[in-house]
Amino acid sequence: MTWSIVAKDPETGAFGVAVTTKFFAVGALCPYGAARVGALATQALVNPLYGTDGVRLLAEGRSAEEIVAILTAGDPGREVRQLHVIDREGRTAAHTGAECVEWCGHLTDAGVSVAGNMLAGSAVIEATLETFTRRSNLPFADRLMTALDAGQAQGGDKRGKQSAAIKIWRDEPYPMLDLRVDDHAEPLQELRRLYGVAHERFLAFMDAMATRSDPGGITDRAWIDRRAQEIQERARLPSA
Repeated sequence: MTWSIVAKDPETGAFGVAVTTKFFAVGALCPYGAARVGALATQALVNPLYGTDGVRLLAEGRSAEEIVAILTAGDPGREVRQLHVIDREGRTAAHTGAECVEWCGHLTDAGVSVAGNMLAGSAVIEATLETFTRRSNLPFADRLMTALDAGQAQGGDKRGKQSAAIKIWRDEPYPMLDLRVDDHAEPLQELRRLYGVAHERFLAFMDAMATRSDPGGITDRAWIDRRAQEIQERARLPSA
């Protein structure tokens, strides 16, 4: 009932998951990850324990392939599950159960994985992966959302549209971006709108947050104002 992309940003080392579906609140159930260790998406008949246990295994330094094997081996319902994982090294692995609803499948490459079920066809994930690979000029979040837009243009979820989410972890325990559209006629468009609103002040505020290396963070409001202006100006630059 979903398709998603998990990836590592080669420039910053950030990990991200972007996902959309004809189901309510996909962001509450499917995307999981942690800074510096990796990310994953659990979908089809979702098993949220794949998320919590998968992040723990990523933190232990397990490979994506190991994690998929461990999680599916311990799940009697694995044939109705879909899972894909990227580890700290950018290695990917995926599982699409034999009883997932057609069209279903996954594609993996270095630093990125795309998986989906209940889709209009294989072109959905093919276009998602191809677009992500080609649009390396975009900022990471834009690149993930643009990839999903390309999949939607190929038919997306064959039942329609309802929810979408994007989550990105950079260097700290908390995500630097966590946007959800739980119920909307055009969830990807609404996700993009929210991302635009985040450029007004939210992204600058996140850049000022306390970190492990700087526990006080940046509390100078003038700095935050300048940073917000920089982010807005950068977002207005034309992209190739």
